[in-house]
Amino acid sequence: MTPQELRAFCLSFNAAVEDFPFGPETSVFKVGGKLFALSYLDAEPLKVNLKCEPENAVRLREEYPGLIVPGWHMNKRHWNTVTADGELPDRLVRELVEDSYDLVVAGLPRAERLRLDRP
Repeated sequence: MTPQELRAFCLSFNAAVEDFPFGPETSVFKVGGKLFALSYLDAEPLKVNLKCEPENAVRLREEYPGLIVPGWHMNKRHWNTVTADGELPDRLVRELVEDSYDLVVAGLPRAERLRLDRP
């Protein structure tokens, strides 16, 4: 997955926006004002921090050692850092981004979730 593909995929979700609260080099993707993905898109290898259910986070780290690790500068229980440089299947990276988005949306207030469901 290229940085451009990662950015485009993150922004393809309903109401997703890109923000730069940590400086121009760090892309923060949010929905409803809440972070669901964070990446320094110029880094090599490309990595992205993604929210994850705690049990799934541990399983993924065991299944993909070195490629999926506890979230860098994040709550290690709920966040993973995923290396998206091609060693992991793009399909898996996309699923993890989507799962992160869905988890964040699920935590939004009901009224906000209902607004996101509208076409």
